[in-house]
Amino acid sequence: MAKTKTAFVCTQCGNDSPKWLGKCPVCGEWNTYVEEIITKNPPAQSAASLSNFEPYKSKPLYLKDIQTENEVRLDMNDLELNRVLGGGLVPGSLVLIGGEPGIGKSTLVLQTALKLQKYKTLYVSGEESAKQLKLRAERLEASNEQLLIVCETNLEQIFTHLNNIQPDLLIIDSIQTVYTERIESSPGSIAQVRECSAALLKFAKETGTPTLLIGHINKEGNIAGPKVLEHIVDTVLQFEGDQHYMYRILRNIKNRFGSTSELGIYEMRQNGLREVNNPSELLLTQNHEGLSGIAISAAIEGIRPFLIETQSLVSTAAYGTPQRSATGFDIRRMNMLLAVLEKRVGFKLGQKDVFLNIAGGLRVNDPAMDLAVIAAVLSSNLDVAIERETCMCGEVGLSGEIRPINRIEQRILEAEKLGFKQIIIPQNNLKGFNTKKLAISIKSVKKVEEAFKELFG
Repeated sequence: MAKTKTAFVCTQCGNDSPKWLGKCPVCGEWNTYVEEIITKNPPAQSAASLSNFEPYKSKPLYLKDIQTENEVRLDMNDLELNRVLGGGLVPGSLVLIGGEPGIGKSTLVLQTALKLQKYKTLYVSGEESAKQLKLRAERLEASNEQLLIVCETNLEQIFTHLNNIQPDLLIIDSIQTVYTERIESSPGSIAQVRECSAALLKFAKETGTPTLLIGHINKEGNIAGPKVLEHIVDTVLQFEGDQHYMYRILRNIKNRFGSTSELGIYEMRQNGLREVNNPSELLLTQNHEGLSGIAISAAIEGIRPFLIETQSLVSTAAYGTPQRSATGFDIRRMNMLLAVLEKRVGFKLGQKDVFLNIAGGLRVNDPAMDLAVIAAVLSSNLDVAIERETCMCGEVGLSGEIRPINRIEQRILEAEKLGFKQIIIPQNNLKGFNTKKLAISIKSVKKVEEAFKELFG
């Protein structure tokens, strides 16, 4: 019988040590070592060689001799998912999807698998039974005769099924539940996740089978397991959202086959996730006319423009210290904008409570939101409503100037498409921009005071 011993492994870089260390000497992170059980005698065959597929016979090539061709991507029948993946799923790619518990990761993957009628898909579930998946598929009101379900967590058995079935798409739900018998540690440990993901990577690259992995996250919000997991996969997708809101955002953290600036938006419904192709119409309240403290901003997340409703409430501080609260917006940036209002424009807000909310439960980091934030704050402070058909965008500097922003043409066209009559933009963004063909009225401002004159007269 092989003797067992314990070692301490860094969760960030995978470095091992015979004793616990406070700081990893390789990656420099603190408190990342966890204890793992390992065998003294290493196995003759590693977990990555379980697939029994013919390995590539590679040889060095000159760069000029390497032939390139466009890969034919798999259409996922989902516009939002195709956008985030960069146009579709690349054959042989390894995609990792992470997110909070209950956010809808399994629903998204199963819903996608049910749409792929042309491809033979193997769905490996380590968390749910076949009956549970059948009930979820019935709730999604979809079916697929090419979808195969197997409830298995043993990696050796999974490769046996793969050799027999040879699917066009593999789904693992989730990678933290898969284990190999060649390692004695429990499923979800650093060693198990590292070895199983390496074996699945070898299978995906040698057979050209795209593989989707669902990953858990820890309490800090990072994907559980070693950092090596995120390094070896081709694409890392983060499924975000608040369970109390119906919107979900699919962000691209890493993508070797496309841009990382894309994002997809979904709406959670009883029968599954619905693609939101035009989020601006859902994020705007249709009946805010005559209400103060509301400003519409033309924002961009990734390379996608949409209009967001910014809500603010300013009231006299009932208690000694005034409160500052922001939902969906950086609280530190809001404090900076309030200081600009007080110093450069002369509005005294030091003894007033200021509450800010981005409608729809979204979190936006676009600097072009600054102008809408201060406009909403001032509208609530003066109790004067902003015209319903007016939107704005612009970054506010510390001296009170309105700084230029990027992709101004996309913002203006999005506002015009949704029926807005007027948009306020930074003056420097008009250079080299032809506005004659646009039906929307464009007001350019250079300072915060000029923007306030346009809004409140």
